[in-house]
Amino acid sequence: MSDLTSLTALEQAKLIREKQISAVELLDQTLEQVKRVDGRPGSLDFDHETEEDKHKVHAFIILTEEHAREKARSVDERIAKGKSVGALAGVPYSVKDVYCTKGIQTTAASKILSGWKPPYDSTVIEKMDQADAVMFGKVNLDEFTFGGSNETTAFKPTVRNPWNTDRVPGGSSGGSAAAVAANEGAISLGTDTGGSIREPAAFTGVVGLKPTYGRVSRYGVIPFASSMDSLGPLTRSVSDAALVLREIAGFDPRDSVTGKVSVDNYLEELKKGVKGMRIGISQDYMQITYMDDNGEYASAPIDPVLLAKMEKAISIYKELGAEIIEDIPMPNTKYSVPSYFVITRIEAYSNLQRYDGLKYGHSTSRPVTDMYDLYYKSRGEGFGYQTKLRLLTGLFASQEKFYEKYYGRAMRARGMLRNDFDNAFNPQGKYRLDVLLTPSTPSAAFPFGGATAKDSLKMQFADQFTSPMNFAGTPGVSFPCGLDNEGMPLGLQAAGYDYCESKILRAAYAFEQATIDEDWRKVKPMVLK
Repeated sequence: MSDLTSLTALEQAKLIREKQISAVELLDQTLEQVKRVDGRPGSLDFDHETEEDKHKVHAFIILTEEHAREKARSVDERIAKGKSVGALAGVPYSVKDVYCTKGIQTTAASKILSGWKPPYDSTVIEKMDQADAVMFGKVNLDEFTFGGSNETTAFKPTVRNPWNTDRVPGGSSGGSAAAVAANEGAISLGTDTGGSIREPAAFTGVVGLKPTYGRVSRYGVIPFASSMDSLGPLTRSVSDAALVLREIAGFDPRDSVTGKVSVDNYLEELKKGVKGMRIGISQDYMQITYMDDNGEYASAPIDPVLLAKMEKAISIYKELGAEIIEDIPMPNTKYSVPSYFVITRIEAYSNLQRYDGLKYGHSTSRPVTDMYDLYYKSRGEGFGYQTKLRLLTGLFASQEKFYEKYYGRAMRARGMLRNDFDNAFNPQGKYRLDVLLTPSTPSAAFPFGGATAKDSLKMQFADQFTSPMNFAGTPGVSFPCGLDNEGMPLGLQAAGYDYCESKILRAAYAFEQATIDEDWRKVKPMVLK
């Protein structure tokens, strides 16, 4: 059977269980697809970018072929013997290289962790193994997840957008999004602290799900900002995202923030549709709000093509029987980006203290005079620019004398952002929303170089529509809604309330099914043509 890599995970698992294909056969085709479109993997030994590099995806840091073959053979053997297998039996998947994988290198795309092989798996990796999915590689990201374009990775070449290799894939889960968009596995696991799953999903035309904070265990995943980090899947269909969430969600005693809340059968819930659902629209999500040179709030419009896609989606939901609630007030959305800059840098500064050049990873080979000199030299060599910047800004902002000026104000803004969601979704309140519909990002993917363009609104405010959900702890899913005038993907976001993943997935699925035969869905990324 040809072109297995373009199938969804649900379709792949069904074929394997029915013995129409084998898990090994599917793995072989997936690895061949990686060979065809990905180019050389990210490496610390990168010298210079070649012309060929500019036309490849470079999603991966490492392929775990031997590990994958062992798992695929095990799945095939159990099926041959009539034994039961998991819901993701034989489906190849990749994982962002912040998930700890026992005996397999885990780098967070940083030199400081080069060569480190964890002695344990993260909880999510354990659950994917129990579901009989086949992990075949680890994908690139912004170093320690610090960035929105994948340009900050220490492992070059940088990941490129499969739709146009001159554009960024988004970040920090850009390797995950690019791999899925390029048919290098139907599933990739990412992390989301301010939009790091949903932004790259929108930029590459895939589905990206950020669950409720605490819905999925963070145990064994290298943290960025611990009070905001969420874990979730990137897939090519809403059904696949629902299936993966069902397998990885749930309480974990090793992560104290996971809730003892029952896990829905998200796949079955999709069938309920959106009839009678209250879907809200907020004008506060229809523009970028930023501080101008005079210290005053100013605004810039979102891409007009994206605005038109949003209006079309609203009409589709009306036709499907949803009730559209206009003018939902979310007035504190404008504080999300500046508050994110303060809180995440302070938490990142705290989390980065463990990388000292002693326990694991990179340690300087230069002579040192004492322990502090070892720290200084090892971190100086091992950390990239953006990591050092977050260390320094986090150190500065966390000083007691600046508490009220920075952290205190940011935390009050965080509470105000949460109140926006409480008011909008309160079942006894004025609006009683089931879903809030927003753009995922203000525009399509931007060209390379945005990470160094200090005045780039597109770069700095790409997360304005996604970071509020990380502050509030609420779920959001980005799903494709069409292409812009240059043929680049655009995404919409369905956001919800605590543990209401079923509702936002229903909304995304309803739109997906209503537009399944539209011409834009037949357009393939550049690397697949």
